[in-house]
Amino acid sequence: MSSHDNTHQEVEGAPHASFREYMIGFGLSVILTLIPFWLVMGEVIDHRGLTIFIVVIFGIAQMLVHMVYFLHLNATSEDGWNIISLAFTVMLVAIAVAGSVWVMYNLDNNMMPSMQDVMNTLPLNSN
Repeated sequence: MSSHDNTHQEVEGAPHASFREYMIGFGLSVILTLIPFWLVMGEVIDHRGLTIFIVVIFGIAQMLVHMVYFLHLNATSEDGWNIISLAFTVMLVAIAVAGSVWVMYNLDNNMMPSMQDVMNTLPLNSN
């Protein structure tokens, strides 16, 4: 028995992916990167908000491709615990992002002086 016989060990219960599945994931990842890059660099869409929305949608799609093809997350792996963990993580991130945006918005509205307040406090230039 040579030393190469024991180098390929399979883990019980671990997801198995073929080379074809990895190549599909890689191809989708490249496409989901190139299209938003082209949209932004080529200034294909005139409306900036729509471009940002489309780029975010492609980003979400890319995350899903990575989770399915590279992290092998699906509803059947480990009796659904991966999906429950993912849902909990998404919920925590959403709370953190929404809370941060809310705090920054309120700080901006309540702490920043208006332009009229700034103009009223400036000394008048009299010559």
